[in-house]
Amino acid sequence: MGQFKRDIMTVLIVEDNAGIRRLLRRTFIDIASAVWECSDGADALTAYANHRPDIVLMDIRMPRMDGLTATRQIRQFHPSARIVMVTDYEDEDLCNAASEAGASGYALKQNLTDLPGIICSLVDCS
Repeated sequence: MGQFKRDIMTVLIVEDNAGIRRLLRRTFIDIASAVWECSDGADALTAYANHRPDIVLMDIRMPRMDGLTATRQIRQFHPSARIVMVTDYEDEDLCNAASEAGASGYALKQNLTDLPGIICSLVDCS
């Protein structure tokens, strides 16, 4: 994560698995000025509106509202939102669906080392 040189990035983590949320939080704790978490897409809508984070890390499969629906709704009201889908599913159809929903990127949980490059393509990391 040494690629990140700024500490003013804000991140919203939307993930129903508490262990993955902790892992993602640890990934960004040294580089983000604020990290918020929620465990469902429905909660993400309110959290986004309240905090307006620079980046949203969004799981796809969640119980009440899935990440695709939440992404679509966030982008409807906040077209400039930068949302990266973070998922277990390496599936071209899901990747395409995420893009159609408005996601700016797609990362696999088993390859979280890809996140810095994805994030830097979306925000100024210098």
